[in-house]
Amino acid sequence: MDEHVWHHKNPKTRGPKMLTGMVDFTPSDDGTARTRLLDLVPGRSGTMYADWLHARGTDWLDHIEVAALDPFRGYKNAIDDHLDDATAVLDAFHVVKLATKAVDEVRRRVQQATLGHRGRKGDPLFGIQTILRCSADNLSDKQKHRLATAIEAHEAHEEVFIAWQAAQRLRAVYHAESAAAGRAAAQQLLDALPTCPIPEIARLGRTLKQWRDAFLAYFDTGGASNGPTEAICESGGGWSGIGWSGWCWSC
Repeated sequence: MDEHVWHHKNPKTRGPKMLTGMVDFTPSDDGTARTRLLDLVPGRSGTMYADWLHARGTDWLDHIEVAALDPFRGYKNAIDDHLDDATAVLDAFHVVKLATKAVDEVRRRVQQATLGHRGRKGDPLFGIQTILRCSADNLSDKQKHRLATAIEAHEAHEEVFIAWQAAQRLRAVYHAESAAAGRAAAQQLLDALPTCPIPEIARLGRTLKQWRDAFLAYFDTGGASNGPTEAICESGGGWSGIGWSGWCWSC
């Protein structure tokens, strides 16, 4: 399940703006992906989702083995209450989104501390805000140069670079050579990130630690995610020179 924001084309139209979508991503018998929208329900709350599950009945719920979700405690509580035999999996996209948000918060804080204002055109950190949201593997040589130049512009910018590296290491766990390697790397981050001296990264680490079982379950379920939910609900679905040598393991 995942939240979906409904944008009304007609400003005079009234109706729910926040909805929750439930999608069945059970593979077909031949192993190919099969996704279908089960429901799109107004609201985003644990009570709403719990009521929806309760209405399905125990016979229907007994067949559910995996439930992928975003890091919203209301959804998790509903799963614990009604799908206690299912494995809850924290969606990879939302984990990376949390890390990207943390990096952006570090960038804005350092920007304010060094220049005394929000980012403006021509400011080094403001100029790389988009680059900081990208995967290191996808950066061009020009982008790597821009990143390095911006970080070297002020010694305080090193904090932004370390935060970006932390986010990159988190991204990397989902691209490990094997599930075992990914799980080991994820466990290493769970132990390291909460102790990071950068407060935004430490907070990210504490959040992931609170979701430890659901975070690690990704590697035990063949990479289950709510990507199908994102794809169906968001598209309409019938509804209308930087390396790793600078990584700070003390973080």
